[in-house]
Amino acid sequence: MRLVASQVTYRYPHGDHEVLTGVDFTVASGAAAAIVGPSGSGKTTLLSLMGRLLPMQHGAIHALDSTGRRRSLSETASWVLQTVSLLPDRTVLDNIALGAYSAGASRSEARTRSIECLSAVGLFGRENDPARILSGGEAQRVAIARALASDTPIILADEPTGQLDAQTSRKVLDALIGAHGERTVVIVTHDPEVAARCDTVLELRDGEIFEHLGGRA
Repeated sequence: MRLVASQVTYRYPHGDHEVLTGVDFTVASGAAAAIVGPSGSGKTTLLSLMGRLLPMQHGAIHALDSTGRRRSLSETASWVLQTVSLLPDRTVLDNIALGAYSAGASRSEARTRSIECLSAVGLFGRENDPARILSGGEAQRVAIARALASDTPIILADEPTGQLDAQTSRKVLDALIGAHGERTVVIVTHDPEVAARCDTVLELRDGEIFEHLGGRA
């Protein structure tokens, strides 16, 4: 699924300046893109516009399938938010399976897919633990596994490795991006190592975007 943004401009209500000004970019189908820039540059705002968490004011962001047909971003994208939201009294497996259920998976399919995704983020064997006992980094990995289990063609992730050590970050990125992934992934990050794993780097400066080649490995 390809993402195309055209002339995206955004100003917060009562704001004294535009956070985003005429932003244009393209993320190819199956590619990974990092959104980078200093704090307050509009990274999360741009990601939120992609995922329809904020209303579009000016311009457009479209998801296009292989035929060029527009697809609803609300139906084709899964989120990994900075603030992890899990059901604390349900098991890790139950929380991950929500992603699979949202995609219409049967109970057995959801369980199989969820265990595979749990293993991919390095938490195999923790499926029966209640979510409330997880550390912050573990909860973050469960949220990533839930997004993976949804099997949507697009994943939008806001600082998905922010609470992880370097070794765990690499494992999570292997699962999230993959060597030959079919998903289109957009990641807001401050970590240059994460950006280096992506195909494209979208750098935000003063409301404008500058597109660079990444160093996907």
